[in-house]
Amino acid sequence: MSVLTTAPGATPADEEPPDAGARHRLTAVTGLAALSLDAMASVAYGPEAIVLVLAAAGAHGLGFTLPVTLAIAALLAVLVASYRQVIAAFPDGGGSYAVARTHLGRRTSLVAAGSLVLDYVLNVAVAVTAGVAALTSAFPALYDDRLWLCLAVLALITAVNLRGIVESARAFIVPTVVFVGSILVLIAVGLFRSEPVSTATAAGHASALADNATTVGALLLLKAFASGCAALTGVEAIANAVPSFRVPRARRAQHAEVALGAVLGVMLIGLSVLISRFHLQPVEGVTVLAQLADASLGHNWGFYVIQFATMILLALSANTSFGGLPVLLKLLARDNHLPHVFALKADRQVHRHGVLALAAVSTALIVFSGGDTNTLVPLFAIGVFVGFTIAQAGMVLHWRTEHGPGRRGKALLNGFGGLLTGVAAVVVTATKFEEGAWLIVIALPLLVVAFEAVHRAYARIGERLGLGRIPEHPHRDRSVVIVPVSSLSRLTSEALTAAASLGDEVRAVTVSHPDPEDRSALHALERAWAEWDPGVPLVRLSSERRALGRPIAAYVRNVMASEPAARVTVLIPETEPERLWQRLLQNQRGAVVAHAVRKETDAVICRLRFRLF
Repeated sequence: MSVLTTAPGATPADEEPPDAGARHRLTAVTGLAALSLDAMASVAYGPEAIVLVLAAAGAHGLGFTLPVTLAIAALLAVLVASYRQVIAAFPDGGGSYAVARTHLGRRTSLVAAGSLVLDYVLNVAVAVTAGVAALTSAFPALYDDRLWLCLAVLALITAVNLRGIVESARAFIVPTVVFVGSILVLIAVGLFRSEPVSTATAAGHASALADNATTVGALLLLKAFASGCAALTGVEAIANAVPSFRVPRARRAQHAEVALGAVLGVMLIGLSVLISRFHLQPVEGVTVLAQLADASLGHNWGFYVIQFATMILLALSANTSFGGLPVLLKLLARDNHLPHVFALKADRQVHRHGVLALAAVSTALIVFSGGDTNTLVPLFAIGVFVGFTIAQAGMVLHWRTEHGPGRRGKALLNGFGGLLTGVAAVVVTATKFEEGAWLIVIALPLLVVAFEAVHRAYARIGERLGLGRIPEHPHRDRSVVIVPVSSLSRLTSEALTAAASLGDEVRAVTVSHPDPEDRSALHALERAWAEWDPGVPLVRLSSERRALGRPIAAYVRNVMASEPAARVTVLIPETEPERLWQRLLQNQRGAVVAHAVRKETDAVICRLRFRLF
C-alpha cells in the first residue's frame, strides 16, 4: 500500500484542485496589470515627494535624494519578501488582516482591515483626481469640468471591474506596458547623458527651493523618507487578492509580487539617479517626472508619451483597489464583521457588492473634494503604513510558531521592516495631522467600532437561531391561512388554491368601510362569493378609517391569540405585469398589507405572484 506524503514547506496551493473558473482568474502577468497599477503609478509622485521635502534644505538637501530613495528601495525589498511569505502562509488572501487575525488577535486584525479599507478607498479618489489633474494640466480649458471628468473615469473603471477582474486586467495591460516601458527608456537614455538635453518645461517657473534653507538633520531625512514611502502604496494588494489568481494561486501571486517589487525598485532608483545626475530642482507647476522626461528625452513626442502614459496610469491605478478591496470585504463578511452580502460572488468571479460599495464611497469623496487632489492627498498612505506594520509584526510571531531553516533570519527581517513602517506611519501622521490626517485618526477607530457592532449583531442572530447546535426535530402543527381579497378574479382562485395546499384551514378576509360606495361594493362581493361558493368562508372586517393593513393585522393578531397552537400564514395575492413600467399602474395594496402584518404580528407572510404573461 502506498503512502502519500507532503513535502516540508509545501503550501496549500500545491494541493489545490483544478480551477473550473480559471478563465475568470488572474495569471502572474494579468495579476501584475490588475493589482499593481497603484504601486507602478506611485513613481509619478514618490520621488517628487522626497525632493519637495529635501528642498527645504536647499540644493545641498537635494543631494540626499538618492540615499533616501535607496532606503525606501531597501524597505520595498523587505516588504516584497514579507508579503511573499504572507501569500504562502495565507493563500486565502486578506494580507495584513489575515496575518493579524491569526497571530495578533481579532481587535488588531480589525485595525489592519480598517486601515486597508480606508487606504483602498482613498487610493481610488486620489488616483482618479490625479489622473484628471494631469489631463487638465495639458488641456486647461477642461479645468472647470474636472469633477464630471473624475466621475466619468470612475464610472468607466467600475463598469470594467463589474465584468470581472480578468477583463480589467486585459484592458489595463497595454497602458501598464506603455508606462513602464516609457519610464525604463527615460532612465536608460538619461544614464547616457551628462547634462539635460532640454529644460524647456521648467523655464519660466519659480523654484520651489526654500529661501532660508535649513540644515539637513535626522528629522528632515526621516520626513523625506516617510513622504517618499507613499511610493510603496499598493505593494500589499496582491497578497490581499490571492484567491483571484489561477491555480496554483499562491505561486502565481508570489511571482507577481516579486515582479512588482523588481520593476518598482528599478524605476524608483533609476529616477533618483537621474535627479542627482541632472541636479534637478523642483519648480512650481511642473512635476519632477515631467522635468526628467524633458531632460532625458527632450521636449518632443517622447516627452508627451511620458506625460500621457502617466496621466492614464494615474487614473487607472484606482483599479488596484477594485481588485483588492472586494476580496478583503469578502473575508470580513465571512468572519461576520460586515454584511454577508459582501461575500457573494456574481458571474465572472466578481464580488459585485464590494465593487459597487467602493465606487459609491469613492464618488462621495470625489464630490466632497470637488475633484481636487490636494484635498485628498494629506489623508493618503497613512492607512497602508498601519497595515504594513501590523503584517510585519504578525509575521514575526508566525515564525516563532513555524519550524524550518532560516526562520530566525526571516523573523529579524520582518521585525526590521515593521520598525521602519511603524516609524513611517508615526511620522506621516504627525507631519500631515493638521492638513487633514486627523480625519483618518478619527475614521479608523469608528470603522473598527462598526466592524465590532456588525459582529455582535450576527452573534445575537446566531444565538437566537441556534447556529452550531442540533435543533429539535420538525413536527407538523395545525395551520390557518388567511387570504386578503377585494374582488373575484383568476387571482382570487389561484390564491385560494395555493392556500388550500398550504394549510388545514383557509379564511378569506375583506375590509369594509362605512362609505356608501364601499358598502355597495362589499354587498356585490358577498353575493358573488355566495354564488361562486369556493368552500372558503369570507370574513368581513369593518374599519371606520380608510385603512387596509391595520384591520387585517388586528384580525391576524386575534386569530393567533385564540388559537395559540396554530401556525398562521397570511397569503397575499399580487399580479406581476408583463412590462416593467406597468408596475407603476399597480395600487401596492399587497405591500401595504405585508408591512402592517409584519410590523404588528409574528405571522408568516407569503406573497403569491400571479404572472400576466
